[in-house]
Amino acid sequence: MSDLFLLGLTGSIGMGKTTTAEMFRDALIAVWDADAAVHELYTSDTDTIEKVFDLAPAAVSGEGVDRQKLGNILQADKTLFPKLEAIVHPAIRAHRAAFVEACKGTGQKLAVVDIPLLYETGADEWLNAVLVVTTDENTQRERVMARGGMTEEVFQMILSRQTPDADKRKRADYVIETKSLDHVRDEVHSLIEKLIGALPDA
Repeated sequence: MSDLFLLGLTGSIGMGKTTTAEMFRDALIAVWDADAAVHELYTSDTDTIEKVFDLAPAAVSGEGVDRQKLGNILQADKTLFPKLEAIVHPAIRAHRAAFVEACKGTGQKLAVVDIPLLYETGADEWLNAVLVVTTDENTQRERVMARGGMTEEVFQMILSRQTPDADKRKRADYVIETKSLDHVRDEVHSLIEKLIGALPDA
């Protein structure tokens, strides 16, 4: 039996989740990234690409699934959301299970599972603990609106699909405010030490 501790990482858009995940990687903690897994499935998993093609052919090219085109199609026909989830969710679960098994196989004590819609998909039920990253609304908006191609409409659509930040913080086991890079790094290192006793050796 493995002593692997699975820490969920989540936070609403613009809260600093990607940066926080990178801090864990820098501290030699394995991180599974749901968004990266979806990207991998959409660009190299033939089975997933073919199923998405059957659902939304205009979103698929020789490069795989174009997430922006797929997003536009979903905006136009929201009935496709559950059909897409039925394709992607099982593939994502298998991808994540392989990551967890690999961590156990190499004797890792801690692994981070980075899931944007963690509470929305009930992932907190199988994780050992959940870390939520947060910041104030003004900082969040500035970060999000600075992204290329972002519009107020898209921002609001994304927020509408996410559990409110206040609710996430209430349910979290741990919370980190992403005030500065140094603060986040210190908080991440403190949490690692709390969970497994010390930072991993290089």
